[in-house]
Amino acid sequence: MDKILKIENVEKYYGNKGNVVKAIDDISFDVSRGEFVGVMGPSGSGKTTLLNIISTIDEVSSGHIYIDNKDLTEISKKEIAKFRRRNLGFIFQDFNLLDTLTIHENIALALTINRFKKTEINSNVINVARELGIEDILSKYPYEVSGGEKQRCACARALITNPKIVLADEPTGALDSKSAQILIEMISHLNKALEATILMVTHDSFTASYCDRILFIKDGKIFTELVKGQNTRKQFFNQILDVVALLGGDIRDVR
Repeated sequence: MDKILKIENVEKYYGNKGNVVKAIDDISFDVSRGEFVGVMGPSGSGKTTLLNIISTIDEVSSGHIYIDNKDLTEISKKEIAKFRRRNLGFIFQDFNLLDTLTIHENIALALTINRFKKTEINSNVINVARELGIEDILSKYPYEVSGGEKQRCACARALITNPKIVLADEPTGALDSKSAQILIEMISHLNKALEATILMVTHDSFTASYCDRILFIKDGKIFTELVKGQNTRKQFFNQILDVVALLGGDIRDVR
């Protein structure tokens, strides 16, 4: 399959010579186009650092990261913002919506920045909002809608530019169990219907069970990998719980 993301021998250090912390320790993996991959691990395992490096928010200490065959470690700081805007979509735990903009305007913001035509922006926003079931709240402001609706708006904003890969950081973390289930089912639907490539960091085993594959990270290294394959989601969920137990059970595993 076509590899949209390749991580090669990536390492990330923090600190100075006297006190060096290795947050990422020689990690390599790849993600195929259209794949839904989860990253799990205990607090402090390095999963958020890994996501920050892939998202170009942070820099690697060594190794290479390729998105659609473009080496992120060779992009100049001057060009990195443009690359991020055109190729990456982001879903954050705390939504990161602008309260002074309507839901429609929040979703459209990335297209506006990229200077799309107004008619094209409007039709794209309506189409993605329809997919996520928020077409009827487009004229409202974030403070007028529920947490689940805010997160669906954030998903729409991440997908509106048709990015090479969507990076999701605990997308269900701030939601109640019902809203979280609705959201992860929608994300899973968008992954299949739109062939969106998604890399998601999560602590939640139930949320992770919707993925095609899970990478477990411990102490900055890949501890193991699970592939859903032909298993049912319930079977995959139970496999995830088994690995969580091996990791010490400090990942949330109950919903």
